[in-house]
Amino acid sequence: MTMARKWWTLTAVVIGVFMLLLDITIVNVALPDIQDAFHASLSDLQWVIDAYALTLAAGLLTAGSLADLFGRRLLFGIGTVIFTGGSLLCGLATGALFLSLARAGQGVGGAIMFATSLALLSDAFRGKDRGVAFGVFGAVTGIAVAIGPVLGGFLTTGISWRWIFLVNVPIGVVALVITALKVSESKNPAASRPDWFGFVTFSASLGLLVYGLISAGEDGWTTSKVLGCLIGAAVLMAIFLIGEARQRHPMLDLSLFRKPTFSGGLIAAFGMSASLFSLLTYVVLYLQKELGYSAKDTGLRLLVLSGAIFITAGIAGRLTTVVPIRLLIGGGFLFVGTGLLLMRGITPGSDWTHLIPGMIVAGVGAGLVNTPLASTAVGVVHPSRAGMASGINSTFRQVGIATGIAALGSLFSTKLRDTVVEQLNHTNLAARSHEIAATMGSAQGGTSLPKGVPAEAARTVGAAAKVGFVDGLNEILLIGAVVAFVAAAGSLLLIRARDFVEADGSHAPADRPEPATVGDNS
Repeated sequence: MTMARKWWTLTAVVIGVFMLLLDITIVNVALPDIQDAFHASLSDLQWVIDAYALTLAAGLLTAGSLADLFGRRLLFGIGTVIFTGGSLLCGLATGALFLSLARAGQGVGGAIMFATSLALLSDAFRGKDRGVAFGVFGAVTGIAVAIGPVLGGFLTTGISWRWIFLVNVPIGVVALVITALKVSESKNPAASRPDWFGFVTFSASLGLLVYGLISAGEDGWTTSKVLGCLIGAAVLMAIFLIGEARQRHPMLDLSLFRKPTFSGGLIAAFGMSASLFSLLTYVVLYLQKELGYSAKDTGLRLLVLSGAIFITAGIAGRLTTVVPIRLLIGGGFLFVGTGLLLMRGITPGSDWTHLIPGMIVAGVGAGLVNTPLASTAVGVVHPSRAGMASGINSTFRQVGIATGIAALGSLFSTKLRDTVVEQLNHTNLAARSHEIAATMGSAQGGTSLPKGVPAEAARTVGAAAKVGFVDGLNEILLIGAVVAFVAAAGSLLLIRARDFVEADGSHAPADRPEPATVGDNS
């Protein structure tokens, strides 16, 4: 490959990956505007995020297999077209369902792009240049996550929420042109056919799980629909695992789990997404719906968190050469959990400054975790299996986002309604408290009143809803902290130096810090 072509390959890859990672965080600050535009409920907002995370998680491993078989440049180009088309449809959406379906399309394209990106770079670069390319890739992923809320805020406030999606269209066209004209094709001659059985059963299980978790917020945790979805998800997951154990070329190689460090890395990937990153959705709703900040002002305030992540990630990159990875990751989760506990204690009279200490501490923790986490994904397997190992780790990140947002949202809604009932039981609306509370699960923090309730009661209901909102937020912050502490324990117990291997496949010395790879801040 010529010198120019490999750098064009890096350009196409970082443009594409920047777009798809940006769309994981950029949407959060636009959720209240989307809610107002479509009169959406909390479950509608959950699906706007989860539709993207679900298809991204479900498609990563299968997309990698297709790329090895049919060509990485071809699949990267197809993914770019699908992602760009999905972005256009998101910008033109006429309702919440339309938007969620378009977001699912984005996720399909994003999965294909992400699954092929590192393979394209590995084929294009050798020696010292490969380290430079991976360094640029890691930096771009960190920047995308850090500036997502700020860029989303400025676009939403300055133009329209639709432009957080429409801006991808010209960028996607540029990435597609570069890919078609400047990127060389590569395949894996020994590639096996995709594991379609695994893809279908895993996707169906994950879809049922998220649908059940989101439905629980509106219908209750013990309804037949919710229980049926959760049981169905468990059965399909069992079928998936049995099938993978029997497959000759499974999309999820269960033998990887024999190394505790690999499992520890998956716990960390899931835990970070299911705790801090999932909670961002509800922190944004609090800042905008309850405190009245614009999307731009919200994005700027979230710089406290994303800035701490970005700065600490750079420091953590240097620490990986002298500090064992398990201590960085486990210690980072202790910071995250502590930060989430510091963010608790919100009252109806609190201002956003109450969140600052917790956001800084949690951001420091996330920075310590994200940079060395990639090493636990690929550093414990032979280099020939690094693609699958990295894909599984990325899949667990997206599963954490999808299930975290769904479960936390349902718990939030339940607590909000319970608090509203409790608050109204001390007023002349006590007889209709449950009926009124049933309208409070939309995270609007407003005074939506059932028929027959006098308009003058709006202030009483609004005050109860405000108390319910902060009670719900305090509860899920506690749950997020517990998830972070469990991830800390899992990381400290499972990640071991002796599980890591050298580039030639031999095991690293047990008395040396684990080898670090380029961090993935997504």
